[in-house]
Amino acid sequence: MKRLPPLTAVEAFVQTARLGSIKAAAESLALSSPALSRRVQALERFVGRPLFERRHQAVLLNHEGAQLLAEIGPALEELGLAMERAAGHSELTRLRLAVLPLFASHRLMPRLGELRALQPDLHVELDTRPHALSRLDEGLDAAITLAKEVDESLYSVKLGANRVVAVGGKGTARLKDPAELRDATVLLHRDLPEAFDFWLEAAGLPGLEPAAIDQFDSGQLILDAAAEGLGVAFMFEVHLEHAHDPRLVRLFDFAAPSPYAYWFACRRAALSRRPLRIFHDWLLKDLA
Repeated sequence: MKRLPPLTAVEAFVQTARLGSIKAAAESLALSSPALSRRVQALERFVGRPLFERRHQAVLLNHEGAQLLAEIGPALEELGLAMERAAGHSELTRLRLAVLPLFASHRLMPRLGELRALQPDLHVELDTRPHALSRLDEGLDAAITLAKEVDESLYSVKLGANRVVAVGGKGTARLKDPAELRDATVLLHRDLPEAFDFWLEAAGLPGLEPAAIDQFDSGQLILDAAAEGLGVAFMFEVHLEHAHDPRLVRLFDFAAPSPYAYWFACRRAALSRRPLRIFHDWLLKDLA
């Protein structure tokens, strides 16, 4: 069998990668920071290359480190599960995840069956109420939220970037010129309050005032309103692609870069919990 590195070095690497901090990883493993650093360095010597970009207050995975984490993270979890089964301690584990309804229905629910097949003992409970990040200390393990950025005190990973498009339906599908939005009702999500402004800026029409702006706290309701001709929705391009609603059309054939994105976020210490580690590694590999 091919020679393997010490398991303690692998464990130190995985925990440091997940927490993004030598100090936090050391605390979670009950080690001193120098001791944990030595274990990470031992693994880097074993593979023959650096695995992190080291900064003043944090460490970030480089390309080689991210690839290694994606491959050995699940294997390490499987080893832990095997040891639990051998010791007779296997039991159901639960993750309480806050997530926006549209992300849940379009991107998460269609894949949760795959996760269950991989991890039969993991049960994911979804919470779609607003203000997720402020409720991380109220029974939630993690959140998938919309934001420009996430507070640095939290662990966070951006789940890809997206562009904002104009979405029309009954009556509004005939619009051909963005200037015609002066006579239209604009539909916006409360978590994307500046989406229309960024779209106008990119379209070369800063300052244009629509006839009205209606705000919703549900992405699906915005799409339904646009489909019924109640206004023009400004949504992520991916939302239109996953809607599969023949009533909806993309207007003006134009998309604008957006500073908003979906983020996975949790307390840094929470990544030491097995259900959250399993979900985190699966999410980044399968969705990000």
